[in-house]
Amino acid sequence: MNKLTDWWLDFFQSERNESEWWERKKELCNERGIEITRIKGNGHVYQELRYDNISTYQYLLHLSLLMKQKDQFYVEEQVIPIQFRLENGKITDHIEVKLPDIADKKGVFTPNEPRNKDESRFSYDRLAAVKYAERWWNSYNPAFRKFEVDCTNYISQCLYAGGAPMRGAPNRGNGWWYQGDNWSYSWAVAHSLRWYLSGSTQGLKGKEMQEASDLIPGDVICYDFEGDGRWNHNTIVVAKDAYGMPLVNAHTYNSRNRYWSYEDSTAYTPNIQYKFFRIGE
Repeated sequence: MNKLTDWWLDFFQSERNESEWWERKKELCNERGIEITRIKGNGHVYQELRYDNISTYQYLLHLSLLMKQKDQFYVEEQVIPIQFRLENGKITDHIEVKLPDIADKKGVFTPNEPRNKDESRFSYDRLAAVKYAERWWNSYNPAFRKFEVDCTNYISQCLYAGGAPMRGAPNRGNGWWYQGDNWSYSWAVAHSLRWYLSGSTQGLKGKEMQEASDLIPGDVICYDFEGDGRWNHNTIVVAKDAYGMPLVNAHTYNSRNRYWSYEDSTAYTPNIQYKFFRIGE
């Protein structure tokens, strides 16, 4: 496993590297005045398939990047799924694996229920939400179901840890809630949570902000990677960089302290759209 990890670290740092992910990462770091001062990796095999004398392995590469920006240091972490073939003792086809589409195609729901005009508030504990996001960024709370596309489920758990009240059960198209082995679309589907945050007038709701720099830890960013009106992904702000820009945590492609724009993501397109939500105010 160490040999595989070393291979990937060398691959990412090689002058001949043509990885789109790494090229975007370097370009984004240059734009932000970031120096990557150290890269560490650790791998974990989670699947092995054998056919004749060929074995196909899939593993998770946990990358830790020590970033320096001005006088500030922080660690960015990402978990990347990798696949390779082992044939006659030689490693071939060592590539990144595409996980399921980040956009959950099931239960995509845009809330259209009559809005309750009660402007009741809740006290949002941002620190508790961020602590939860840090605790579970690369693992899964057994109190909740783990989804194959887990980004929104993770964000909902963070918001709940911050004190956001559930409402609307048992109607899956109403409110925001998780109960036993059932949940609202807005709890687990990126598109639905985006519209719930902008439409809810009681309990959990979001105030749309104009710029990413307006956000503070505990706030939420929603992503429409293709710019087609279908929202694919959500993250939670956990910190700010040296220039006051958000760093975020996320699931599905588990990541910590990632720069908010996702320009280094394989899902990124030039048509990407964002929504910035202030939570609890």
